[in-house]
Amino acid sequence: MGCSRILSIGRKASAPRSASLDLTVMRSRCFQILALAGTFLLLLTGASVAQNTTLIGLDQAIDMALAHNHAIKATRTLILQNQAQEITANLRPNPSLGFDSQFIPIFSPGDFSSDDLNLTQQFDIGIGYLFERGHKRQRRLQAARDATAVTRAQVTDAERTLAFNVGQQFVSVLLAESTLQFAQDDLKGFQGTVDIAQAQFNAGAISEADYLKIKLQLLQFQTDVSSSRLAKAQALVSLRQLLGYDAVPANFDVLGDLAYQPLKANLEDMQAKALRERPDFQAALLGVTAAQSQIGLAKANSKVDVTGTYDFTHTAGQNSASIFAGFDLPIFNRNQGEIARTRYALTQAQETQQSASDQVMSDVANAYEALRSNDEIVQLYSSGYLKQAEDSRDISQYAYKAGAASLLDFLDAERSYRAAQLAYRQALASYMTAFEQLKQAVGARNLP
Repeated sequence: MGCSRILSIGRKASAPRSASLDLTVMRSRCFQILALAGTFLLLLTGASVAQNTTLIGLDQAIDMALAHNHAIKATRTLILQNQAQEITANLRPNPSLGFDSQFIPIFSPGDFSSDDLNLTQQFDIGIGYLFERGHKRQRRLQAARDATAVTRAQVTDAERTLAFNVGQQFVSVLLAESTLQFAQDDLKGFQGTVDIAQAQFNAGAISEADYLKIKLQLLQFQTDVSSSRLAKAQALVSLRQLLGYDAVPANFDVLGDLAYQPLKANLEDMQAKALRERPDFQAALLGVTAAQSQIGLAKANSKVDVTGTYDFTHTAGQNSASIFAGFDLPIFNRNQGEIARTRYALTQAQETQQSASDQVMSDVANAYEALRSNDEIVQLYSSGYLKQAEDSRDISQYAYKAGAASLLDFLDAERSYRAAQLAYRQALASYMTAFEQLKQAVGARNLP
């Protein structure tokens, strides 16, 4: 209504020729106003969509996975199971209760009387208890506690692996997002080249063959956008599986970019930190302690237990008490086999500890060298190759538009630029993944 009113005023206030000119100006201004209003509405719509999208960072993603991943929650129940076994190990033997009655006149019912019950029949009632020797209960409890400590370290190691998997998949999402953004920008830029080529073709500046070659090249850009969009969607699905489907909504996205983070620590410091903090190595150390507890328990089990019984007896009108004690004679079975087995198990645990130490040192060294290698590749691209590829593309494009370069030269420079940009993004993602691998090898999210 506002634009119509302006146009009508313009028609009434001016001469026919100037009214035509004013009408053109008014229409141009109205179109500008409408365009600005449409742009504003699109921005509001985009902001609303962005507000509805849940964004999570890497640290938040790891925390969510540790809290909601069902596999790790199932693994944590092993600790509770071991703690339940501690309760069992600390239990004392149950006492036993015995009762008997003798000389009951079952086949002479007429003899049942109070005198017969008091003077003829015999009644016994007794209570017995197994007295454990060698501190068996204390040894069982200590062995169970040591087993729980090993399990707790193993669960922590499973959490370390989960954190790495989340970090690795998070980087995959960042790579897919960066590749998608580049593909969309590249498609938009090349679309402008196609539009210019069409104008040149219409003006007769280029041949139809060259125009078709440029237009067909647009298909590759459109395909890249579709492939990148699919890669990002699949990467988000895989990340959501690690986080737990109930932990995040379906329209969640990641917060962050592919970025280079230099490493300051040296190999020796990281290896020393890994030996202090790697949970699998700590589990191996605790395994040696648990094996020693098993030896102590086996020796305690070789001690002979004593069964004591107290009986109350009523016979022929007399009441009496008896005390009994019984135990096995340790002539043949002194638990020799179990003692020998646990000693070999201790040797096994000690060798496992040494193997775990070697594994930690190797893992850190391999991850460190992989990070250095990826660092060199990233530096190669950052030192000038990316700029050279972009300059080559721009020069070839300018020269082709000016008629100083062939179409093949221009398309080849465009392909080289795209390949360099994609390779650089892949190099950054590989570097970030190698960084996550080094964190996993050290066993800490914060490297020295």
